[in-house]
Amino acid sequence: MATLNLQGLVKRYGNFGVIHGVSFDIADGEFVVFVGPSGCGKSTLLRMICGLETVTEGQILIDGQVMNDVPSAQRGLALVFQSYALYPHMTVYQNMAFGLENLGTPKAEIAARVGEAARMLRLDDYMQRKPTALSGGQRQRVAIGRAIVREPRVFLFDEPLSNLDAELRVGMRAEIAQLHRRLKTTMIYVTHDQVEAMTMADKIVVLRAGTVEQVGAPLDLYNHPANQFVAGFIGSPRMNFLTGRISASGADGVAVDVPGVGTIRTHAGAGATIGQEATIGIRPEHIRPGPADGNNVSGEVVNVEQLGGLSYIRLGSPDITIQLSGQTGLGVGDRAEINLPAEAIHVFDADGLAMARAG
Repeated sequence: MATLNLQGLVKRYGNFGVIHGVSFDIADGEFVVFVGPSGCGKSTLLRMICGLETVTEGQILIDGQVMNDVPSAQRGLALVFQSYALYPHMTVYQNMAFGLENLGTPKAEIAARVGEAARMLRLDDYMQRKPTALSGGQRQRVAIGRAIVREPRVFLFDEPLSNLDAELRVGMRAEIAQLHRRLKTTMIYVTHDQVEAMTMADKIVVLRAGTVEQVGAPLDLYNHPANQFVAGFIGSPRMNFLTGRISASGADGVAVDVPGVGTIRTHAGAGATIGQEATIGIRPEHIRPGPADGNNVSGEVVNVEQLGGLSYIRLGSPDITIQLSGQTGLGVGDRAEINLPAEAIHVFDADGLAMARAG
């Protein structure tokens, strides 16, 4: 197990910057997920940590030791790739043992480590098979097993589930989370899927364009996003946003006049300046059906998705998505009446920064 400290990391290719002054700490035994849209720099950051990319500026410390110039093989890390990277001509046992054999590990110790990893990952019955005879999920378990036998200080996962179908991804998420609980080893996991981030992480690092937008526990980011980008990225379906101007401001929040919608009162943004531009945000699951006292909105239904236990309804004007528990009788073309609870509304200023919200 190990601690990691990233201090002002910068990565440039010539004059083109990819990572811009990234700093944060990872505690011993934490499961940390890097999440963000494609091209945000999360895989580059992972490769810098493991030594496959050089550091332009800043420092990477593992257990207090600067790693910038330490070769990848000597950092005590194990990387699990998206593509599995298994040797097709080798059996499962040979794939898992190969790295240890290269290090000159005694055969008895190799057999013990590989056997323990196989039992942990339920691969006992597949040890003499080759990768082509395995399913995608089994191949990924072999790749993880190959990392486990090295007994690394830190596990690095680079979008390991993106090649699996939806059902296998759900199962493998649970397996990796269970593995972390069992090994209690520091793990860093890269994904563009915020559902994976929310369900697996102790701590999430949200990246955009090579910078850190917010670092925190999953529910902290969900309940208290630092800005509109994080609010829109964390949560599924994504948060609804409506832009207007502040028409009233008091100790308990502000009112925002939204064109085509009306005045929406909130429990956020207390003390903001009247007349300034603001964007209100509310998650689909926090919207209530039917009118109530204040913040009532109506609109035409343009799409309905019924999943049995959940229903998703989209209004056309204003553009709002609603998540309801159970099933709905609404259809396309119907008029829907909804309520936006003041206590569930986030308010963001013209720069996209979150204003303080009660609760």
